[in-house]
Amino acid sequence: MLKKLTITVDAEVYDGLHSVIGRRRISRFLNDLARPHVVGQDLSAAYAAMAADEGREAEAEAWAEALLADVAGEPRRDR
Repeated sequence: MLKKLTITVDAEVYDGLHSVIGRRRISRFLNDLARPHVVGQDLSAAYAAMAADEGREAEAEAWAEALLADVAGEPRRDR
């Protein structure tokens, strides 16, 4: 769910956001920048728990290797 937020920044920052990030991408940029600082560490803990699950990791690695083998066997498409 998205929420609207009004913030105040220096004119230099405002101009920089528009020129570097792009007009319609500022909200996502600021959201992605702030997320690790304000959202709980539960996501990091969840990723660590998934990585510690050796069975799951072995299954994921086998899946990735099979996918790479499938792609490697396909003929190259010219652009």
